[in-house]
Amino acid sequence: MNKLVIGNILFRPLRSAISVLAVAIEVIMILCIVAIMVGQVQGAANQTSGIGADIMVRPPNASNFSGLSDAAVPAKIASQVLAKLPHIVAASPVIAKLNTSGSVQTIFGIDYPSYNALRPFVFISGGPPSGPDDALVDDLYAKSNHVQVGQPLQLLGHDFHISGIVEHGKGSRIFLPIHTLGILNGTPDNASIFYIRTDSPKNEQAVIDEIQRTPGMTTYQVQTLAEWMSMMTPEHLPGFTIALNVVISIAVIVGFLVIFQSMYTAVMERTREIGILKSLGASKLYVVNLVLREAVLVAIAGIIVGILATQGIKLLMDVRFPTMTFLLTTQWRIYGTIIALIGSILGAIYPAWKAASKDPIDALAYE
Repeated sequence: MNKLVIGNILFRPLRSAISVLAVAIEVIMILCIVAIMVGQVQGAANQTSGIGADIMVRPPNASNFSGLSDAAVPAKIASQVLAKLPHIVAASPVIAKLNTSGSVQTIFGIDYPSYNALRPFVFISGGPPSGPDDALVDDLYAKSNHVQVGQPLQLLGHDFHISGIVEHGKGSRIFLPIHTLGILNGTPDNASIFYIRTDSPKNEQAVIDEIQRTPGMTTYQVQTLAEWMSMMTPEHLPGFTIALNVVISIAVIVGFLVIFQSMYTAVMERTREIGILKSLGASKLYVVNLVLREAVLVAIAGIIVGILATQGIKLLMDVRFPTMTFLLTTQWRIYGTIIALIGSILGAIYPAWKAASKDPIDALAYE
C-alpha cells in the first residue's frame, strides 16, 4: 500500500508540491505569528528582569504594561519617601514612554544615579550621560540602527546625542534623562513608575507592607518583579489568546481547504483506478486508508518544510531585526505539527469516504 501511496504522489508532482507548500505555509503562519507575539511578551519580561529591581511601585489605576501609563506622580517620591524607608537600598523614578514614531518602542526616562544603583550599566562604548540632551542606547538598538557613540539621535521631535552604548537587558533600549523626557511629555518632574531594590529578598514583603502604610501611598500598586513577570504570559494578556486562536484557526482552514481540494481532485482523477481496486476485492476501509495515508504523507512533508523554513526565518530575523524577540520553541513546533496533521486528516476524510463509496461498475465505466 505504501508503494501505491508514494506512486500516487509522484504521478502528479506539481499538485503534490502545491499541497506540500500549502501545509508548509500553514505551519509557517502558526509558528511565525506565535514566535512574534509570544516573543514580544517574553522579551519585555526579560528586559524588565534585568533592571535589578525587586519591587515596582505604580500609581493607582496604572496599566500592567510599562509604556502605557502616564507620568502622573511626582518623581521626588523616590528620593523623599521611598528611599528613606527601611530595607530599601535604591529607589529610582522612571518615565516609560511608548513611542510609535517609525517603530513601536518603549523609551525610559531615568534618573541615572538612582537607576544605575539598581544594577550598574555595562558600557560597550562611551559613558554615562552628562547633559540634558544625552542619551544611552543598548547594543542591539545600536546594531539594528547602525548608530555609534557621538552620533545624533532624533526622538520625539528633539535632537539628542548618544553618550554611551550599554549591554541590553536593562528595561528599555533607549534611555533619556527623566527631566528632559518629562518636559517633552508635558509632565516635568513626574514619573510613571518606581523601581526599588531591597537589601534582601526576605524583606520584600516587609517593604511592600511599609509602602502601603505610608501616608499618600496607600492606593499605589506595589508588587514584586517576580509577581509582575508571572503575569506577563499570553493567558493574562487581554485579547492575546483570542488573537492567537483566530490566526491559528485561519491557518488551519487554509490547510484544510487545500488538502480537501487536492485529495478530492485526486479521487476524481483516479476513479477508474479505484474501481479496479474495488473489483479486485479492496474494502471501503482499504480505500479510505489509501487516501488518508497519502494526505498524511503530504502533510508530513509540508510540516518538515514549514519547520525548516521557519527556522530560516528566525535566523534572518535575528540578523535583520536583532531588537525583536522571535521565540521559536519546541513546544510550538509540536503544536504546529499536530494542528497541521489534524487539519490535513480532516480535509481528506470526505474525499476518502467518497472514493470508498464508489460503485466498482460505475467506476470502471468512468471516462
